[in-house]
Amino acid sequence: MAEIDLSLEELQEKRANRFRILVCVDGSEESYRGLRYAGDIGKHPDSDIILLYVRPIDQGMRTGGLQVRVARENMLNWGLDLPGIKYLKMGLDRLIENGQIAEDWSSEFTHTDVDGDPLGDNKTVYTSPRNGRSVVLKLKVAPSVAVGILDQYELGPYNMIILGSSNKSGGIAKNFWDPAVAEKVAVHAPCSVCIARDLEVGHGQLFCTDGSDRAMDMLLKAGETSKRVGANVSVLSVALDQDGESQAKANVEKAVQHLKSIDIEPVSAFTRIGNPVQEIIEAGKDYSFIVMGDTGRTGLKRFFMGSVAFKVMEYAQNSVMIIR
Repeated sequence: MAEIDLSLEELQEKRANRFRILVCVDGSEESYRGLRYAGDIGKHPDSDIILLYVRPIDQGMRTGGLQVRVARENMLNWGLDLPGIKYLKMGLDRLIENGQIAEDWSSEFTHTDVDGDPLGDNKTVYTSPRNGRSVVLKLKVAPSVAVGILDQYELGPYNMIILGSSNKSGGIAKNFWDPAVAEKVAVHAPCSVCIARDLEVGHGQLFCTDGSDRAMDMLLKAGETSKRVGANVSVLSVALDQDGESQAKANVEKAVQHLKSIDIEPVSAFTRIGNPVQEIIEAGKDYSFIVMGDTGRTGLKRFFMGSVAFKVMEYAQNSVMIIR
């Protein structure tokens, strides 16, 4: 039965045992670096990739007779000058170039009307005839980009959301990221969130732990993701002062044993002393990803109470993954 014939509840049940990655593209090279990483994860038969472009509602568009075409045609036939179409097509082309979509994959287009907007929501689903893997191109309308991404999660579920950092050119520091999008998604999303920033795969992942039971659970979840891409893993724990160094070493040893239980042998395990945010950022410069578990708080509590993970995400110069 095609997905178009299933209710939302049936779709979510069908997707529950799959590893689903929501990649938010905006035309920036960083967002396509995030897509490439998603492609590496998505090579497994149980993985699906969803490319999402969110367009603020209406945007004063004048589409003439396009509404009728929208209801009948694959959105890639509309023309690349329309908002989001070009960026989704660029993402599709890169997945094809990297061998993540083949010519024999089937495609299915669906359109959903949205009040007050001439184009509405549109998606094209590409499905492998061999193992059921799918790649979805989704053009979504929402009051804002952050709201659109979070609303899309509710249609999921998803295991991970990947966003390119909102770096600016012209002298603006590379650790700038748009709080109107990345921060809101990182604060409110129920799943793991990855901010791709100068992402170069192949340099390993730095797992950070404070020794708590929650941190150990997050390490195991992060470890399963790293196994999908064959990434080397290192482990770090930071002590506030010399008195806490022995506990930090115990935290690292505990983390190593947990990772070994899922057949991951860390290439290094070490401690540092000082401000956790500063030490993690400094140590993390040599890795593709700094990987951290969140505090367990939800929604605005994460924002107002703060956490090491979110401060690292804001100020680090390389990619950060928060595991939930």
